[in-house]
Order: sequence, then C-alpha cells, then structure tokens
Amino acid sequence: MNNQGKILVIGGGISGVTTAIEASEVGKDVILVEKTPTLGGRVSGFHQYFPKLCPPTCGLEINYKRLRANPHVQVYTNSEVLSVTGDAGEFKVKVRKNPTFVNEKCVACDHCTDVCPSERSNDFNAGMDKTKSIFLPNKMAYPLRYVIDRPTCETGCSKCVDACKYGAIDLEMQVQEFEIEVTSVVVATGWKPYDAKNLTNLGFSSVPNVINNIMMERISSVSGPTKGQILRPSDQKPVETIAFVQCAGSRDENHLPYCSSICCLGSLKHTKYVLEQNPEAKIYIFYIDIRTPGKYEDFVAKVQAEKNVRMIKGKVAKISEGENGNVLVEAEDTHNLTKVHLEVDMIVLATGMESSLRGQEKIAGIELDEYGFVPAELQKIGIFSAGVAKRPVDVNSSIQDSTGMALKAIQTALKN
Repeated sequence: MNNQGKILVIGGGISGVTTAIEASEVGKDVILVEKTPTLGGRVSGFHQYFPKLCPPTCGLEINYKRLRANPHVQVYTNSEVLSVTGDAGEFKVKVRKNPTFVNEKCVACDHCTDVCPSERSNDFNAGMDKTKSIFLPNKMAYPLRYVIDRPTCETGCSKCVDACKYGAIDLEMQVQEFEIEVTSVVVATGWKPYDAKNLTNLGFSSVPNVINNIMMERISSVSGPTKGQILRPSDQKPVETIAFVQCAGSRDENHLPYCSSICCLGSLKHTKYVLEQNPEAKIYIFYIDIRTPGKYEDFVAKVQAEKNVRMIKGKVAKISEGENGNVLVEAEDTHNLTKVHLEVDMIVLATGMESSLRGQEKIAGIELDEYGFVPAELQKIGIFSAGVAKRPVDVNSSIQDSTGMALKAIQTALKN
C-alpha cells in the first residue's frame, strides 16, 4: 500500500488498538507502531479489568480478530517512532524496527525454549519469575511469535537455530530504519507504574513481602507466576492478612503530584480477588480519599460491606519487616485521631500511573508536558493523543477517548 493518506498510531495498547481498528473499519489506512514485541499493553497483564471485571482474553482477542481480518492496518511491533516532522496532511515519520531475531515463519511450537540454556527476568510478570532467553512475550501475544533477548544469550550459543524446524530464527537480523508519510498522528503510548523504589519509607526495596499493584495483578492471574494463587513472594504462603496502601507516590509533590484516578478501584478489585480465594482473609485499606465516581460507587459500597474489610483514612508513615516474613505497618487513623500498628502477611502499594514517555528518549515533533503526558493543546494540528498518553484514566475511558481520536484523525485525513 502507498503510505500517503495513512493515519499513524503510536502505541499498541488498548488505546492504540482501538484507535487503529475504529479508523480502519471505515476504510482509512492505518500504520500501528508498538515499541514492544506484542500488542496489548498494560491491559494484557491484568487479571480482570473494569467495567465488566472480565479477563483481558475477552476484549483483546476480539480486537485481535478484527485486526487479522483487516487489510487496512499495517502493524509494526518491536518498533519505535523517532521523529514526526512536517504538517497535517504530509507528516514525515522516521521509524526504527528493532530485531526480534525470529521471523514470520515462527509457529510458536516452543521447541526452541527446550534447548535454550539462558534465562532472563520476565518483565511481563513484573520480574517475579524468569523465562528462557528465547520466549513468547505472553500467551496472548500478537503477533504470536517468539522473541530473543540477545543480551542475555549465552555467548556463541545457537541451539535454538538447530532446534527450529521452520527456519524461523535469524541471529543476524539487523535494525532497520525507514520513513513513512501520513496525514495525521495519534499518540497512544500508555503508562507505566511509578517506581516504588523511590518510596523509601514504604519498604518496596527492603521488605520482601511488599509488592506493587501491577505485581498483584500478575499474582492473581492464572497466567502469572503463581498460576493465580495469591501467595506472598518470600515463602509462597497463602495470604491471610493483607494491607493496601493507597496513593503510594501519588498526590505527593515529591513524587507524582496528581491523582492517577484508577488506584482506588484497583485496590478494591484486588480486595475482591483476595476474598474470592479466602473469604476469611483480613484486609486493611489505608486511603486519603476514595475516588470512584459515578457507576463505580456501588462497587465501593459492596466491598466496604464485607465483614473482614477495614478501611482506614490516613497515610502510612513506615513499613518494615517483622518476624517470619511478616510486614509491620505504622500509620495514622485520622477519623479516630490515633496511630495504627499492624502486622500483616503482605502489603500492596497502589502506585500511580506515570506516562510511558517520561524519562524516555523524546520523539521529535511530539510535545510533552512536565509529567511526560501529551496534551492536545501543545501539539501541531493533525497530532492527537488518546487514553493515558493524554492523562491518567481507566480502561473504559481510554476506549471512549480513543474512538474520538480516531474520528479526529479521520477528519484531518479527509481535509488533506
């Protein structure tokens, strides 16, 4: 296809995929560029997501099916947009495609992993387990193709090449750079969790049984490191007492001064996960304010009504390690004007949402605010942002926003 007249979507998470599908299904040609080896973004790592509390296999698989059948979408994974120059109707975009060392002949037979002697930290499971150096990004990967993490490979090893019956492994694959022309651009680069290592008083780096909310999602998922069993990391003990610490780094001028909008709902959802596995578990939620407007208020009320759930308004001052792997919590209770001292099996820090672009190499031509987000008012005509690339929002709001941005991109394309 000729690249002229196309819409570029940067980012292949739920927002980027939605934008690409909505624009392409009315006949517009779309180029979708994703930095990692697979589409799906953060949603692909969830156990369940709002509003229906269904697993990501539900919504993502439907979208992947729509992509597979769509001749108007061209997908580049493991690729980065380096720059966007020009004006609406005639943007020139430089793209770098990084090698995966596995080509389109891969049938995901898994024979290569049997012979691979090297391991890497599994970023999909937030580093809580390992994969072989040749790996499938996740069970829902799109494209369903293995990837090699070359820096972790054993020097001089080519056992995977010999094991592959299909000639799918190419250890000589090189970086490619190319330029495309598009009429409009939608930035849907998503988010990353705030680095809890910066919260030194909350013990993330020093106390083994303190995890963040992303780790909690992976522990709860059947595709996660514990096959869906909520076990604490240090000794794989089933969790009987657990505390959730809200606004871990959010609404804090020393970290993220804004509200990330989803953390309260996330912890209430995690509470549901725990109670489903152990109805007698004791759960403590430390919060500043519970922010779950609109239709989610009923969900809050349902969780609050659980007999073993105690919600404590107050900030956590310190988290430290106790005996037998337990975790000690020191906090305030502003309602009762007292201090709280608890001992629990595990603590989950509700870390905030940070722009994926913050701290990364800047995409020339895309303007960021001081927090790394992509506000519409800073962009050239013809450049839009969708979902969390614009501001912290939940999945449902991201999908709605992305549909709107697809329309704006189409309107720009029609004018030029």
